[in-house]
Amino acid sequence: MRPRPHIPPDIEEYRDEHWQREGSLQVETPLDAEQFVERNGFAACLTDARRPGPSLYVAVCGRRDAVMPRNVQKDPEASLTWQLKDQLVRRGKTYYAKLSRGKAMFLAPRMIPYFHAVWGIRKSEETQRLSQDARLILRVLRHEWEMGTADLRTESGVTDRRTFTRALDELQAAMLVVPSEVVYQPRFTYIWTLGIGRFPTPLTRRVRRDNAVREIARRFLTGAGLTIPGELARVTGLSRPEAGLGNRALVTDGYATTPARGVYQLVAPVASPVPD
Repeated sequence: MRPRPHIPPDIEEYRDEHWQREGSLQVETPLDAEQFVERNGFAACLTDARRPGPSLYVAVCGRRDAVMPRNVQKDPEASLTWQLKDQLVRRGKTYYAKLSRGKAMFLAPRMIPYFHAVWGIRKSEETQRLSQDARLILRVLRHEWEMGTADLRTESGVTDRRTFTRALDELQAAMLVVPSEVVYQPRFTYIWTLGIGRFPTPLTRRVRRDNAVREIARRFLTGAGLTIPGELARVTGLSRPEAGLGNRALVTDGYATTPARGVYQLVAPVASPVPD
């Protein structure tokens, strides 16, 4: 088995700064969280040090080695991350949904067209690419605009909980449906709405797929400083061949070099985007 490439110490320090894995850069407020997503372009919600890439949870912890505890309900950092996620969903300035491979991710508005070019489904494709259950849910939301989970399950006729969840995840991955509110009283529920209602301009902007993949790769490399084989695919949900195409496009642009097979490094690391 080929040994996994090592991340050099200077690159880890670069990532600490850009992914806010330092105590002085901790995310504490909804505004901090929105700025964190905006700087990085996209970020996972509750991943920890065991997965690469920018993570809201790791930024809340403010340390490189943050690991999610087993009992997250009693962990103050996990609880704060969850509360910030709810507030970002409510504020509606940052795209949030379960995207490719069920990854819960935040997107800065400027990155939405690129992710949509890769994973989005246009209306003309829905019959061929969406399941019948997903289309039933989508039909209700297009008529009612937004609805809580229980009511949406009843109105759509997709009453089996597991089937409904699978169909809703399918719609989120297709960038058609997003949560717009989280309600805890009288009982916990998400309010669901159409993504295009919240982000009409980014979701209707046309982008070529190869350009989109290149820009997703560019955004990741800008924050990572260097990427090793499989890392971009693991973070974004791109296939490894397509992630490789995106990275090689950055080499062609003069934005990156490739010092070893599958390794891509930023040509001139930018200054820290995090204010004092």
